[in-house]
Amino acid sequence: MSRIFASFAATPADTELAAASSRQAHGGRDGRGIAKGRGWALGCNRLAATAPETGRQPYRLPHLPGIVAVLDGEIYNHHGLRRRLRARGHRLTDHCDGALLPALYAEYGTGFAQHLQGMFAIALVDLRARPRLVLATDDQGIKTLYYHCGPDGQVHLASELPALLAFSQVPARERDSGLDEYLTTGTCPGTRTALEGIRTLPPAALAVAEAGSGLRVWRRPTPTPPAGPPDDTALQEEAGRLAHADVPVCAVTTDDPASRLLTAAAARHRKHLDAPPLHSFHVSYSTRRSSAVHTPAGLVARRDGAVHHDVVIGPADLPELLPRTVWHLGQPHADPAALTTYAAFRAVRAAGFTAALSPEGATPHAPGPRPAGPHPGHWIPPYVASLAAVPRSLRETLYTPEYLHHVRSRGTAADHLAAALAAGPADRATAVTAFETGRLLPARHLRRLDHLSAAWAVQARLPYLQPATLTSRPPDSATRPGPHGAGHAPRPATPPARPRTARACLPETMLRPGTPLMELAHDTLAAGRLRADGRLDPVAVKSLLADQLQEPSPGRAEALWALLVYELWHQELRVLRPDRTLGDPPLQPALAA
Repeated sequence: MSRIFASFAATPADTELAAASSRQAHGGRDGRGIAKGRGWALGCNRLAATAPETGRQPYRLPHLPGIVAVLDGEIYNHHGLRRRLRARGHRLTDHCDGALLPALYAEYGTGFAQHLQGMFAIALVDLRARPRLVLATDDQGIKTLYYHCGPDGQVHLASELPALLAFSQVPARERDSGLDEYLTTGTCPGTRTALEGIRTLPPAALAVAEAGSGLRVWRRPTPTPPAGPPDDTALQEEAGRLAHADVPVCAVTTDDPASRLLTAAAARHRKHLDAPPLHSFHVSYSTRRSSAVHTPAGLVARRDGAVHHDVVIGPADLPELLPRTVWHLGQPHADPAALTTYAAFRAVRAAGFTAALSPEGATPHAPGPRPAGPHPGHWIPPYVASLAAVPRSLRETLYTPEYLHHVRSRGTAADHLAAALAAGPADRATAVTAFETGRLLPARHLRRLDHLSAAWAVQARLPYLQPATLTSRPPDSATRPGPHGAGHAPRPATPPARPRTARACLPETMLRPGTPLMELAHDTLAAGRLRADGRLDPVAVKSLLADQLQEPSPGRAEALWALLVYELWHQELRVLRPDRTLGDPPLQPALAA
């Protein structure tokens, strides 16, 4: 894994390239490199997870001097590709996975990414004829790539949004509908971000730019992998395969049954090989002083022979953790699970691990078949409401009259989402699955994992999103046995409702009178620092704070959490790109890990 950045059809200053590199150096601590020429530049911060002793980026081959590439992620089938390319006459001396990219591109052109298995975001410059930039992302969107296209065809890109804003030609203007979208879904789903003109590449993307033409983006065809073995075998094989690396690998686990299955499969695989035991890490919240907790995830991990680490964070930790988490996410993200993710990878890195298995992507997202009845779309409003960071009736009271009129006149984010679902497949499960896997999973879950693992220079590996595991899932079974065979806990089918989890209850627990997080919320939202940008009504926000102090409630706590994250992000944005018209005093950014 590395963090990458690039510019094309532009001439960034050396200071801009250095700033882009520095702003995401936390994700690649093992070296940095920049290659540039007239009208182009490619750079990376390398995390040495494959062939640590070699693999210097950007990648070039002596017999292909006109092709330069950088890679964020890992190519799992690079050994087979290397044999194929050598048989075709290519001279590959470096054993790093990304070193073969120039040769693969020379053989297959823009179709090169169809031969890759793994998680990746790739930027490549072809200088052999008319210069062009080629970008590609993996099939699931595990690796993020932000980009901005300028009016004269300039393209700038980076793995993280703060790094992209290091380029002076990239504006830092908020999107008019971004706030409403964020409070409606807890993030900015799909490829749009909270900032105007800045997008992320979609899953399975192929993008090409030539001088003066801008960037053209397609979704490349994704071949269906061959049918895999039964579920349990597929999971054990993928867990075992991804648990082997050139660097130490552990597992991050949760109390979700699918996560326990993954940890158990990896731990049993290690025992079968008579290898050192798997280390697993689980984060929980506690209001108690003692850290001697025994979570269900830990009990399962220890039963299967893992060396388990229970990581506990408490109320006093949150005022420091939350701003750092917001900094690394780069844009508003209301899911409290972000704190768990950040704390888990901090513990993983502190224990000396460079790669970690993650259960992300394990749970199917569609909440069951569409109920029969004369009104087939009646499920849409409650489904849209279930995604909200702030309920519609409350969030519209927090908007200024001008902003409320603006979003209603153009259609609220909830209305647009409901219309898109209604226009999609008639079957409820198909419609929701298409939305959640195509737009919500990459933005809410995978982007969180990508950014917060990179915050601590850890490579997150996702066995559940590998082709063999995806194609071996039985779509119609309610339960299936775990990797231990009969007699062990089955994996439940996706429930029709979304129950409140312990992580979902975090705002309710921590945003109460007298807690450190409530003090941070008050200082941030009520002490004159709330940005008067014409969207949020400061009086309404202060009233919400006062009501929560007087009579705490889960709904108000979740709303305050979302607003606190939003304003902390605003503060970081102003540090990255100060707006001289605001007249705000200088702020110190949350330091990178």
